[in-house]
Amino acid sequence: MFKTHLKLYRSPVYPNGMDVVLRAIIFDLDGVLIDSEPLHFAAFNKALQGEGSPLSDEVYKENYLALDDKGAFARYFEDERKPLDLEKLNNLMKIKSEIYLNLVRSEGVLPYPSVPEFVRAVAARYPLAVATGSRRHEAELLLESAGLRPFFEGLVTSDDVKNGKPNPESYLKAVELLNSSGKRPTAIKPEECAVIEDSKQGIASAQSAGMKCVGVSTSYPAFELSSADLVVSGIASLRISQVEDLFLPPKPLHLPSPHSQN
Repeated sequence: MFKTHLKLYRSPVYPNGMDVVLRAIIFDLDGVLIDSEPLHFAAFNKALQGEGSPLSDEVYKENYLALDDKGAFARYFEDERKPLDLEKLNNLMKIKSEIYLNLVRSEGVLPYPSVPEFVRAVAARYPLAVATGSRRHEAELLLESAGLRPFFEGLVTSDDVKNGKPNPESYLKAVELLNSSGKRPTAIKPEECAVIEDSKQGIASAQSAGMKCVGVSTSYPAFELSSADLVVSGIASLRISQVEDLFLPPKPLHLPSPHSQN
């Protein structure tokens, strides 16, 4: 059972001495909410047929998984030492998106275990947003199919930013969207947000934006996500209280008295 009582979790990190409170939670999409990364990998490789060497799962995860389509194709052609003009890039992005959507429709995708329950629970307490490297039509389809779209006040996709992850732009824009609703008397600050991510690049993006970050080890082993503030195996093993605890002040150190004896 998820707790539903309201609490404020504070940590004294503001320069002016004010406390930080958790006021919003922002989710990555693929690999966090929806088990869709394998379809992105398959679509990316199929779109590249005839362009160069196919990618192994290991190479894709290491170098491409967290990038949006523009960044992934640009890196691939750079790695292959082949030219890539804007027309060809746009065409590859279109082809990849069509392949991906066909795979989604034919094979289907599902939210990870406990995701719907977790999202509903946290949405009752905090405003939520998604910041993803997917295209907008892809993200909308996945969220609608999983029945999750109504719970997210903001959605930032690769179509909405100039710089994909690990740049912090997508997470900062998500905060801007939450603030643009006019639903809250004071603006949410980036440091008042928690992010849930599955990739090293995504964690770097969130932390560059000044946000706390929970890493879920669905795409990478836990030790590779050690830069996150908290690492769990997935949403099913995450509790709201664990996210809130990231905003608690650190426990004071109890040092022995200089007069104490061993």
